[in-house]
Amino acid sequence: MPFTLPPTRPRGHFRWTICALVFFAVTINYIDRLVFGILAPELQKIFHWSNADYTHIAFWFEVAYAIGLACFGRVLDWIGTRRGFALSLTGWSLAAALHAMMSTIAGFSAARFFLGLTEAGVFPAAVKTAAEWFPRKERALVTGIFNAGSNVGAVVAPLLVPWLFLTYGWQWAFIVTGAIGFGWLVFWLWLYRPPALHPNVSAEELAYIQSDPPEPVQEKIPWLTLLRLRQTWAFIVAKFFTDAVWRWYLYLLPLFFAQNFKLDIKNFGMPFITIYLMADVGSVGGGWLSSWLLGRGWSVNAARKLAMFVCALCVLPVMFSAVVSNMWIAVFFVGLAASAHQGFSSNLFTTVSDMFPKHAVGSVVGIGGTAGALGAMLLLTITAKLFAGSSAAGNTSVYTTLFVIAGFAYLVSLAAMHVLSPKLQPVAGNDIKR
Repeated sequence: MPFTLPPTRPRGHFRWTICALVFFAVTINYIDRLVFGILAPELQKIFHWSNADYTHIAFWFEVAYAIGLACFGRVLDWIGTRRGFALSLTGWSLAAALHAMMSTIAGFSAARFFLGLTEAGVFPAAVKTAAEWFPRKERALVTGIFNAGSNVGAVVAPLLVPWLFLTYGWQWAFIVTGAIGFGWLVFWLWLYRPPALHPNVSAEELAYIQSDPPEPVQEKIPWLTLLRLRQTWAFIVAKFFTDAVWRWYLYLLPLFFAQNFKLDIKNFGMPFITIYLMADVGSVGGGWLSSWLLGRGWSVNAARKLAMFVCALCVLPVMFSAVVSNMWIAVFFVGLAASAHQGFSSNLFTTVSDMFPKHAVGSVVGIGGTAGALGAMLLLTITAKLFAGSSAAGNTSVYTTLFVIAGFAYLVSLAAMHVLSPKLQPVAGNDIKR
């Protein structure tokens, strides 16, 4: 039986179906990424790991993520979004299930490395999809929507993983969550085509998708040329600081709440659901804010940076999370910071498609993601050294130090970005010929 796409739909909204597919891919990505962190307190008991041991295992995910991001953006620009996204998801689904076969620090480190290498494709592919399927005025909102998938994954994981652990054991938590991605893969391969070639995209919708002014640069931009551009470094620096904080949250929050507030895996649900539901609001809200400002006549530069500044201010209270005695106050501070991070991130990702031609978006997002992974590696190294140098009673001071770093990271990030790209000026032909 020959392969056929679904019948053509008369209305011009198919791009939102593509947005939904990307949203679910990011959701699955974060479910698979978070299983290890949620199980960390239990795996510590089973395998007798210290906090430093756990942090060292997490470090290898970041090493691979940095390598993968450095390569995957270019792979996407080479083989295309459809095949690149499918390749990434297949790899990370297999890597997630591979954890179930491990029993040593070296084994888990290898599994995390493979997971990081393959998960590196998700955000370059997602941002590239948004650039291909949406005009500039919708991209921040779209980025906010698919970025919210990370928070939905972070809500689903603390509900699903403890149940799988308590009912079937820790191995099945990795196997079941790893298998979810293959269901998504069927729909992706069935539904995805470039908009100009898609039978479900009407002429009116295609004209809307392509309604931005012609891009000033049509030729491929080599990596070395990208690395000479201030616009690239603006994104690199911002990702270096903010990704480090976000991934520290993903790895260490279960340990923080387990050790500071005696929370166990049976009771992770509500605190983590609260944190990541708040993050969902921030992801969509941050993207909506800059899109709303653009609709009211603000420049791209002013709209994006004001939204990011508001988010950076909202992160500051997280500095007090380790010193409050009430767990729910800490949950609120962390949830507000997670919400602000996602709003900041939605706008930060969108600045790439604001400044670069579509054919360079995957490469720039990959380069910036590599910088974010290097930042996460640095912060995990600092974390491991702080834990190694303190007793169990001193963990609160370690967490306090780390939350202070997290609190200031976004203001530093935005300031550096503004210095490097004060107007978010799009790359022009003269820029790449210098």
